[in-house]
Amino acid sequence: MQGNIACAEGALAAGCTFFAGYPITPSTEVAEHMAAKLPKRNGCFIQMEDEIASMAAIIGAAWTGVRAMTATSGPGFSLMMENIGYAVMSETPCVLVNVQRGGPSTGQPTMAAQGDMMQVRFGSHGDFSIIALSPSTVQECFELTAEAFNLADRFRCPVFVMADEVIGHMRERITIPDSVQIVRTKPLKEDMLPFTPEEDLIPGFAAFGTGRKIPVTGLTHNEKGYPDSTNPARHDALVRRLVDKVENARNQIADFEIVNEDAEYVFVCYGSPVRTVQEVVQRTKTPGTGYLKLRIVWPFPEDLLHRFPNVKAFIVPELNLGMISREIERHVCVPVISAGKIGGDLHSPDELIAIVERLRSGGAS
Repeated sequence: MQGNIACAEGALAAGCTFFAGYPITPSTEVAEHMAAKLPKRNGCFIQMEDEIASMAAIIGAAWTGVRAMTATSGPGFSLMMENIGYAVMSETPCVLVNVQRGGPSTGQPTMAAQGDMMQVRFGSHGDFSIIALSPSTVQECFELTAEAFNLADRFRCPVFVMADEVIGHMRERITIPDSVQIVRTKPLKEDMLPFTPEEDLIPGFAAFGTGRKIPVTGLTHNEKGYPDSTNPARHDALVRRLVDKVENARNQIADFEIVNEDAEYVFVCYGSPVRTVQEVVQRTKTPGTGYLKLRIVWPFPEDLLHRFPNVKAFIVPELNLGMISREIERHVCVPVISAGKIGGDLHSPDELIAIVERLRSGGAS
């Protein structure tokens, strides 16, 4: 199955019944598959006039209680940013698949990149936190897209599947289970206001049409949902809660794989570069090389970096000029070697092996 189709199938398995989007390479197959499948499942597919409207449509659909999704790539992702901020502020659970391509601007529509990894975290204005998953196989396209819906409902926030063109367009054999685990939003308790947080900092959810009056605004608001945008204390409390409900659960959210905790040279990888790293570690077959594979990149699981007691350097191969390597540098005291690459080609095993050999011989970069 193709990676993009696996994303769509993962969404369908998770109970997605609404898709709104606008075709854009290299994500279009996600929309095409949903267009073919949703009507047969009593779902709704809408091709919108642009990506701004697409994001708005899934927010509106989510508030009716359905699971809603869109898919896009670089330029479309940029257009969605304002409404992504609205989804954060209004605590709307929804899923966005971004099959990344080379940029900036129109860039390389048919070539792979991971250049949106900082945009997804900081692209909308203001302070907020999000959850972003990154598949490295077609199997993970299915599994992580399905899981994205559970995370969106659990934390009441937009959740992102940050694939790339290589994974989106490659074909691999996958296993599709008979069913997947489904975790829905907590219901809003009868005696609670719609935006009053519970102990986990997340309020219960009441869909439109269930009898509760719930204003949904992008303005700073009180527990009733009414705007209260000139009160510094109100804004501070609200935004801190929106951040903390995700950041405080970073260890619960983390999804990763570690190979060789005793390694001296540790690759940190996500998405398609994982495949090259696995080849390198298998080929070198030395106790000095290992890797940390991140299936969930945001919130960034910095505690995992301290699971390597003998590490002399972290090596970060990514299809950008060092976005996540800068995040790693914030949390460690050993050298972080950025192996960023742009242009559309994956790293070759020999390129990464050369970095390890240079470090072993005393080179610092």
